[in-house]
Amino acid sequence: RCICIIIVLTGGGTAGHVTPNLALLPYLKQEGYEVIYIGSQNGIERTLIEAEGIPYYGISTGKLRRYLSKENLKDVFKVLKGISEAKRLLKKLKPDLVFSKGGFVAVPVVLGAKKNHIPVIIHESDITPGLANKIAMPSARVICATFPETLQYVPKGKGVHTGTPIRKELFEGNKITALDMCGFSANKPVIMVTGGSLGAENVNKLVRKALPELLKNFQVAHLCGKGKVDESLKDIEGYAQFEYISDEMKDFFAMADLIISRAGANSICEIAALNKPNILIPLSARASRGDQILNAKSYKKQGFSEVIDEDTATAEDLVNTVNSVYENRSKYIDAMKKSAGTGGVDMIVDLINSLVK
Repeated sequence: RCICIIIVLTGGGTAGHVTPNLALLPYLKQEGYEVIYIGSQNGIERTLIEAEGIPYYGISTGKLRRYLSKENLKDVFKVLKGISEAKRLLKKLKPDLVFSKGGFVAVPVVLGAKKNHIPVIIHESDITPGLANKIAMPSARVICATFPETLQYVPKGKGVHTGTPIRKELFEGNKITALDMCGFSANKPVIMVTGGSLGAENVNKLVRKALPELLKNFQVAHLCGKGKVDESLKDIEGYAQFEYISDEMKDFFAMADLIISRAGANSICEIAALNKPNILIPLSARASRGDQILNAKSYKKQGFSEVIDEDTATAEDLVNTVNSVYENRSKYIDAMKKSAGTGGVDMIVDLINSLVK
């Protein structure tokens, strides 16, 4: 076999633990690395990675739960089995480095790497590390963080604020393609509204209440989620609704002058990397562990975003915030351009190069 430098990527359980790895792939190949992926036997990561033509190895994984369950006992054995499988596999593959995006899938791989004295870099997307990364951190040389606040939760001297790796194609959108899809004019600014792949009921309601006022100065492209199109608003000029956009997302980003969004870590990192003025409406603490609220607070503090509380905001609040953010858009754009948190790929590839070479 050629004397290539081999990197093992790991991470999975949800798409959020795979997307940043996918974003790194073209850059790692460009640097001449041979990339191999280790994940679970049948997780979402297998489908996503095999589609990229990357060699994939599945190992036994157990879910790490914070609550009491009979399954926990079974899963302890699955994790132990996964560690010994990962240790054997890594001994055979002899990679020069393991890069882990977290999730319970990654724990056996990171622990197996430590036993084989292979350096490990971990990436943490959320402000407070999840359980899997907490277990993996002592085995890592470097811990990359999406948010500056995360550095207080990681072992001293290991943390680096890198932001998150962003898919290259998001920077290659065509504004005209999206304007045509929406039937919009090029002479009036566009607001893009997105509530994540499932849409967000409360965000949809708020935007639709504010629509008569918003349409005076803006056009609105609304990604409202599956089954959430409002038929009664279909023929309003300057308003276009879509259940979901996949390949054209880059074009919609290129078209948007302002974005209204939920505050999931991957979404807001993409918004910041593209320097788009934005208003975040985080999922309330009643419906989640509160990580979106923390994400949104961090982005407001860094000067990237304004934040609206979905429980108390009125249509009038939304319209006033939109007008204010748009008027002061250069302030938000400058803050995002200056931040380290938007160049995730370059910083992470530099860290990989320095550890490997």
